[in-house]
Amino acid sequence: MSHNSFGHLFRVTTFGESHGPALGAIVDGCPPKIPLEAADIQGFLDKRKPGQSRFTTQRREADEVKILSGVFADDDGQQVTTGTPIALLIENTDQRSKDYGEIADKYRPGHADYVYDAKYGVRDYRGGGRSSARETAARVAAGAIARKVIAGVTIRGALVQVGPHKIDRANFDWAEVERNALFCPDARATRLWADYLDDVRKEGSSIGAVIEVIAEGVPAGWGAPVYGKLDADLAAAMMSINAVKGVEIGAGFAAAELTGEENADEMRAGPKGPQFLSNNAGGVLGGISTGQPIVARFAVKPTSSILTPRRTIDRFGKETDIVTKGRHDPCVGIRAVPVGEAMMACVLADHFLRHRGQVG
Repeated sequence: MSHNSFGHLFRVTTFGESHGPALGAIVDGCPPKIPLEAADIQGFLDKRKPGQSRFTTQRREADEVKILSGVFADDDGQQVTTGTPIALLIENTDQRSKDYGEIADKYRPGHADYVYDAKYGVRDYRGGGRSSARETAARVAAGAIARKVIAGVTIRGALVQVGPHKIDRANFDWAEVERNALFCPDARATRLWADYLDDVRKEGSSIGAVIEVIAEGVPAGWGAPVYGKLDADLAAAMMSINAVKGVEIGAGFAAAELTGEENADEMRAGPKGPQFLSNNAGGVLGGISTGQPIVARFAVKPTSSILTPRRTIDRFGKETDIVTKGRHDPCVGIRAVPVGEAMMACVLADHFLRHRGQVG
């Protein structure tokens, strides 16, 4: 009943709090003999870590990962997975718990403060404790291992909307994502968003965003009917990310505006099987992958911790106002990009192993 684990055959359990000594993950079910060094994980953590630009929280964490178990040197001296649980540890080194002293008894509107107190009767007010987005570092570390399990699959994410401002799809360029701190695939939008986010940050406010994650190289057949649908597991995984309030696969909600003729992804014979003429399904039909790119998008709400005074109550039921000090992301959607990639990787690794176990 702890609900801190996800996945079936590739199973991840995360632990730790925002202001605790450390956080981490236990990855169980990873096949043996897969080369794995801390450096294989660190690159993805570096994409997510805070303090890398003025558009994210200025908390300074190295996010250096340590592999505590589940690896061993093979006959050639290369460190590989052993098939046993892989323990990952990431120490917290730049906590400033004093920033939260004034809100120890107050509930932040839009945050999980009240519901944690209502459920458990105790809450860690220092940065949100377990409900903090700091927990996602452990997911990114686990996702790096998942990528090695599905080495033939390429997973990439991008920020495609900030507040009301969307990218121009005609300008979509994956290379541009690697060139800017916003993970934006549109060079013109990157410049506009930078100015927009500067204004949001200076006002002490925050704004929401939409992230798109695409997996290419997934063969047809992953997933299962009814209760093991690939898209259902992807939706649940993305929805489990902090601050996510909506998920769509393929055309998603836009499919409601399409006719049957427009929505159906027509097929023709290709050199290696069916060739689809569109991808409104987002690479999944009947819960099973089609061989097309798998496309998922999720919407992230504005960060709840803001400097603007908000009306609330305290844990004694008294009405009060609250201002949340500390170091917070003006747009948490920026650092959600590598988190979305990681969750996509974990779900696909799990479904790869389930598919292999069922059909060989």
